[in-house]
Amino acid sequence: MSTADAISPDSDRPWATPGAWPVAPGVHRIPLPLPNDGLRAVNVYAVETADDRGRSLTLVDGGWAIDESREALEKALATIDAGVGDIRRFLVTHVHRDHYSQAVALRRATGAEVALGRGEETSLRLAAEGDAVRRVMAAHLADAGSVRTAEAWLAAPADDEAETWGLPDTWIEGDVPIAVGDRRLDAVHTPGHTAGHYVFADAAAGLLFAGDHVLPTITPSIGFEPDTRLGALADFMGSLAKVRALPDLRLLPAHGPVTGSAHARVDELLAHHEARLEQSLAPLEVGGAGATAEDVASHLTWTRHERAWSSLDRFNAALAVMETRAHLEVLVARGQAVVERDQGFADAIGAAAGSLPGSDPVSGVPARYRRA
Repeated sequence: MSTADAISPDSDRPWATPGAWPVAPGVHRIPLPLPNDGLRAVNVYAVETADDRGRSLTLVDGGWAIDESREALEKALATIDAGVGDIRRFLVTHVHRDHYSQAVALRRATGAEVALGRGEETSLRLAAEGDAVRRVMAAHLADAGSVRTAEAWLAAPADDEAETWGLPDTWIEGDVPIAVGDRRLDAVHTPGHTAGHYVFADAAAGLLFAGDHVLPTITPSIGFEPDTRLGALADFMGSLAKVRALPDLRLLPAHGPVTGSAHARVDELLAHHEARLEQSLAPLEVGGAGATAEDVASHLTWTRHERAWSSLDRFNAALAVMETRAHLEVLVARGQAVVERDQGFADAIGAAAGSLPGSDPVSGVPARYRRA
């Protein structure tokens, strides 16, 4: 069965079916549409609380700020006798558009508070500038050996939705408890998919609001965000171990069906990346000219359908190359591989982010990896 058709036990229907599906007392899962996206939907979770104005809601994640999503949210909330005006706060797991942008849009309409991890600040400020994101991503793609993709990235239209990327009202820093009515959610920093990703654990109710950190049927992208950094996979695997050390909670993911054991899925994800590290090492040789991340990605297969890298569309090919680079950097950190990277990469990133004038983000020599 494909991810899109996976049945969620709270609805007994394919997980992206619209509605407000009860996953626990006072908690509803609301899938919101992602048009033209293979993920189909993003789950936001409405947590019922009470305040001096009566009934209120805290939403974990906000959805994508498009008309279809706003309409679906309003319809779903109406089925539990609520509306967007009852939303007092958004706890956003990470800065990606399908999680963050509707929270910002609804804040303008309702005054709801938006909270986000402090680690997302760099990505958020770059995204607000539009062109800076394209230049940073082009520099990273060029470092990975994908010069043609980098040039295409630069040629793409700039993001003209700067208002989408307003700053949050509250930055979440460290691992901290958050009161949600009479509930306690433990905000746990889980960098990897993004630098400032958070999960929210409700130990008393046995629930883990996992965002994109732990997904039940797919693996989240690694190393592909405006604040692209070389240690993303090491961060991600460390964050998986961190969640594994929590009590085993019911997995409430951002994409896909509700699932029984967060621990079981964490174990699967760790095993997947260990296998992928071995596969990424295999094409490397000792000595010689070395291989770029794109070279290695082209030797691997992709998606659960084992597709050749050359068959992927441009966006997914870029995702694959950046994730391969993340695996290669872990091999370097483990002493299994070595890398040569020239100063052109650092200069290009500085220029793209606005700290240096004028240099071409695709002009640096690609990093090359060899077996140690």
